[in-house]
Formats: sequence, structure tokens, C-alpha cells
Amino acid sequence: MTDITKLTAAETAARIASGALTAVEVTEAHLARIEAVDEKVHAFLHVDREGALAQARAVDAKRERGEELGPLAGVPLALKDIFTPEGIPTTVGSKILEGWIPPYDATLTRRLKDADVVILGKTNMDEFAMGSSTENSAYGPTGNPWALTRIPGGSGGGSSAALAAYMAPLAIGTDTGGSIRQPAAVTGTVGVKPTYGAVSRYGMVAFSSSLDQGGPCARTVLDAALLHEVIAGHDPLDSTSIDAPVPAVVEAARNGSVQGMRVGVVRQFRGEGYQAGVIQRFDESVALLKELGAEIVELDCPSFDLALSAYYLIAPSECSSNLARFDGLRYGRRSGDDGTRSAEDVTALTRAEGFGPEVKRRIMLGTYALSSGYYDAYYGSAQKVRTLITRDFEKAFEQVDVIVSPTTPTTAFPIGERADDPMAMYLADLCTIPTNLAGNAAMSLPCGLAPEDGLPVGLQIIAPAMQDDRLYKVGAAVEAAFVEKWGHPLLEEAPSL
Repeated sequence: MTDITKLTAAETAARIASGALTAVEVTEAHLARIEAVDEKVHAFLHVDREGALAQARAVDAKRERGEELGPLAGVPLALKDIFTPEGIPTTVGSKILEGWIPPYDATLTRRLKDADVVILGKTNMDEFAMGSSTENSAYGPTGNPWALTRIPGGSGGGSSAALAAYMAPLAIGTDTGGSIRQPAAVTGTVGVKPTYGAVSRYGMVAFSSSLDQGGPCARTVLDAALLHEVIAGHDPLDSTSIDAPVPAVVEAARNGSVQGMRVGVVRQFRGEGYQAGVIQRFDESVALLKELGAEIVELDCPSFDLALSAYYLIAPSECSSNLARFDGLRYGRRSGDDGTRSAEDVTALTRAEGFGPEVKRRIMLGTYALSSGYYDAYYGSAQKVRTLITRDFEKAFEQVDVIVSPTTPTTAFPIGERADDPMAMYLADLCTIPTNLAGNAAMSLPCGLAPEDGLPVGLQIIAPAMQDDRLYKVGAAVEAAFVEKWGHPLLEEAPSL
């Protein structure tokens, strides 16, 4: 029998529903895989073995009673350590929340449980989701299963690595400037940033509230669509949640086609700094889309060149406001409280010890950008650029149905290579940031291996807001064409652990 951990989420759910496998068997197989390989990868910060098995037993009991099971019932999932599950440690990759046990479920967590998805545990991440490599985690870096000395992307590298190492068929990430798509690209997996507001942020620890968005991560486009449908939808507990029906993403994934679609290629998404192999695979993907019946349209979006600068003013400004709540007085870490120090001193000591270098860097940058005399020059100007980027997208989508680009300028770089060069690190999100600033939907899926290093390359697909189904329609067509052309899913080439 095929190794249980190599099955897709859709295949796993079908076998559980038919009785060919039990949810407990599936969960135990993935827990065993975690035990076997995660010491090398370090994808998980916390494994909830007993909780996962209890959820699996509940699914099996439902099936035995003849109750109808949902499309992902019994399928294991790795949850990024930024969402709160009741009773399970949530650190957001930071020492300042070490040991914190949330007393409530995030809306996304509750929807996963209601759909009988089995939550295996919490995955490693850059502290407070600030990073592009998962090297900023206070608990150590995660390795890329393709090459353990290289980064798995960030900030959600733990989730992407868990997928690529077959420790889970599904995972959850969050995307503020590319933290779902960029890890997907460098690990050869699928990651989707839904339209801003499509997935509830209630119970997701905030980094940059106008940019943060949770979304599905998987090894196939259909699996991502099935998970998308579970977690999306209006939530009255989230004031930014969109009160509108979820687009028919599963139907789109099952009926992938680009025949007659107009596909845009943006001039600004290539040039200096892009790895030759990444551009080669992207150009081949564009040619493939043309073969499949799409019309390719060249686009010029000049404001995209300013996106990185605007993002690194807006995101740190919102971060400096959101992280003010971590004061060492109400929850989480508390340092220096020996009865001789004031509350202000305790807060200062707690933050000094609890926050890592990248978080401190962004808090200081954001506080400066919001300060009196600088607000209009920096934060205000960045918001104007954000409007220009949104307008460029609007003009582009008058001409095309979707836009494609490389997801990242390079493949996975070695751990430590950019640790002392923040600007080089920030450039990893060059292609993904514009979508967050505009609030559109976007997907990354594998489009081959770079010839110079044999590492995965990601193709990014961008769709207008609330047209998330277009991502899955195009993504499924591209994925099927790749499988037909090379005879196997890309991920089967990943080195064995």
C-alpha cells in the first residue's frame, strides 16, 4: 500500500470516508513521521499527540455511527504558531509569549475543528511573522527538506517544511508580505493568500492588521482549495471580515482551464537580482500557459517598483502599534519583577529580553515613521504609494483575468547567508508584497527546479479581490500540465530525509 503520508489530503479523506483507512491510522502515521524526521527539520514547535489522536478517534466514531463526514474529515494539519487553539501553547515564535496557553480558539481553529480536521501541532515561524526565512524564530531555524542547510522560506517556514517533509498533508500559514507564497515557492508546495478579509483574523496574533491574512498550504491545488473552503467565510468577530459568499474554489480546482483567458506578465517582475534559473522556469510556464490556450498580455505597472519601500514603512508602523500590548504585565513573559522596580522598568526589561533583533528593528522603524514631524513624510507617503499600487492593479485587471510572475527572485538561500543583511532579506518578498498592499488574492505553485541548483521554483498567480476561484482554475490547469509533461508530481523529486 502507498505510504499513508504520501497521499494527498483529498485521497486521505476519501479513504477514511470509505473505511479503507481509519483517522487514527492516518494520524499515527503522521505522528510517526514527525518523530522520525523533525529532529532534522525542526518544523514543529509543539506536537499535540494526545489531542490529535482524540480528534481522530472522534472522526472514526462518527463514521461508525453512519454520520456523513466532511471533505477533509480525519486529515491531519500543521497549524502555524500564530493562531490560538484553546489549551495549546502559542508563542508566535517569540520568547515574550513563551509558555502562554490561550483560553480560546481562533475562528480559523474553530472552523478546522468543526470540519473534523486533525490538528497535529504548532509550526515554527519567524518571530511575530517578521522575516523571510524562519531564521528569526526565538526557538531556532527550520531547515528546507530539499536541502537542510537552506531556508524553508518565511515567516511560515515551519508549515511549508512540514508539507515538503510529508509530516502533514495540509498546513495553515499567514501572509503579510508573502509569508505563505514565498515558503511554498522554495519548498515546492502550494500556498494561497486569499483576498484580504476572506479568512477571519480573530485569534490570529496581529503583526500588521491591514496586511495580515491567513490562508491554506498544501501539496496540490485541489487540497489547497478544499482547505480554503473550510477556513474562509464571514466572521462577525472580525471587523475586517468580508460579508460575502466564498468563491467556488473547489469547483474551480476540479475544472482547471486557461482556455481563452487573458494572462498578464508585468514588466516590473523581472530584471536585476533575479536568478537565471528562476526566470528560465517562469518563461517556460508562460509558454505553457500559451500552449494551454491563454492569451499572454504584457503589462506595465510602474508603481510596483515602490512597493518594497512602502511596505517597509506601513508594516513596521502597524507592528509598533500592535506589539505595544506585550508589556510583561498582563500575560506572557515578565522580567525584573523583584519588587524594587517600577512597572515601566519591568516592561522595558521584558521587551528587551523577550523581543528578538528583527522585531526590535521593525518596532523602532515603525515608531519613528509614526512620530510627530515624520508621519506625513513617511507613513503618509507610503499610504499614497499603496493607493497607486492598487490603481495599477485595477488598470491591469481591466486588460487581463490574472497576472503571473515568479514568486521569489531566487531559490532557497543558505541559512545564515542574509542574516546580517536585512535589505537582502527583504528583497525575497519583491514579487509578493504588491498583492498584500492591494488586498488581492494570490497563489504560488511549483513550476520546476532551477537548473543551477536543483531547487524548487514557484509560479505566482494573482487574481482580483474576491475572484479567488481564478487562482485555482489557472493553478489546476498548470499543475495538470506539469504532471502530464513530466509524469509525476514535482514533489516526488524532493530528497529523502
